[in-house]
Amino acid sequence: MNIGDKVPEILGVDETGKEWLSGELKGKLWVLYFYPKDNTSGCTAQACSLRDGASVIAEKGYQIIGVSKDTATSHTRFKQKHNLPFPLIADTNRTLHEAMGVLYPKKMYGKDVIGTRRTTFIIDENGVIVAKLEGKEIDTANHAQQVLTTIEQLKN
Repeated sequence: MNIGDKVPEILGVDETGKEWLSGELKGKLWVLYFYPKDNTSGCTAQACSLRDGASVIAEKGYQIIGVSKDTATSHTRFKQKHNLPFPLIADTNRTLHEAMGVLYPKKMYGKDVIGTRRTTFIIDENGVIVAKLEGKEIDTANHAQQVLTTIEQLKN
């Protein structure tokens, strides 16, 4: 998915069992970020950066939602361990990953596997992508600041 595309209606189920639908977010601004795996160094740095910047991002009117292929149980432990104040969608069947175009082939230990490209979408009140950060342009340790900078650029 790219800037100008509308996100799918069904986003998935978070760690508490709540189903997230983009229609329920109509009228709200949100940040939808995809990350490879709970409790890995880069993903933890990214989540903690967003945690630390969550209140300022919320002041700008945006809600953060994280997504990975991990289970709800894994997400619950990850959230508790790092005091994450935002929902984490457990996309174990990769439906949202596929719809959003964040899967890519890679080699891991000599095997061909499908990985998650670290991607953050900034989404407007109508469920339309207005900005996208991905791959190596994401600085995991400073991701909240990147999101805030992007939000400020959207205002201009």
